[in-house]
Amino acid sequence: MTKHTIAEESVILRSGVEEPARRKAFKRVFRHMGVAVLGTVVAQAAIFSRPARAAKILRPPGALPEKEFDSTCIRCGLCVKDCPYDILKLASWADPAPLGTPFFEARQNPCRMCTDIPCVKACPTGALDPLLTDIRKADMGVAVLVDHENCLNYKGLTCSVCVRVCPIRGEAISLKPIQNERGLLQIPTVNPDKCTGCGTCEKHCVLSEATIRVLPRELGLGVSGTNAMGRSVW
Repeated sequence: MTKHTIAEESVILRSGVEEPARRKAFKRVFRHMGVAVLGTVVAQAAIFSRPARAAKILRPPGALPEKEFDSTCIRCGLCVKDCPYDILKLASWADPAPLGTPFFEARQNPCRMCTDIPCVKACPTGALDPLLTDIRKADMGVAVLVDHENCLNYKGLTCSVCVRVCPIRGEAISLKPIQNERGLLQIPTVNPDKCTGCGTCEKHCVLSEATIRVLPRELGLGVSGTNAMGRSVW
């Protein structure tokens, strides 16, 4: 009876020592799991709460419409890696675009219009549309002459740099004559149906601030129909 009691007391004592140790171990495991889950939720929230891209931020060729692109792109960076000219970048916290998404800025480095479109081929999710096989049909944006006051052609000079550097020369942008008080002017005129938004014209504008810029198409072009005030144009 005494031996049994001693054995039972020994088991109880051992359990008393082991149980808190087990509890501590479980607490540590769950604490780490909680931190990991919270970190994942916070990081995901931070990524998807980033503001919409700024107008100067352009997407690679074949990019889906912005909302669809943002949800389809997995931020893998393969398109950036496969760009042979190192034009594409992944958005960081400092960039005005959703974190980790690929982009380029025309004034810094325009798209070189690769005929084999390697960035599209590298995309594993279809965020860059695999059906785009002709680079001349890409839609990265549209060039817009945004500053008539400073464009040299509006000053009566004839600058044709933006026309001459265009990779779709004679189709996407050309000089069109207009008459004003200064005489007959030759004005850079963009054909939005042919412009791919590559940004070469913006890059090579000779002024310190480009007077021709590539904008997302929804910002660069008007759309006929009823405006917010209910007025229609016929």
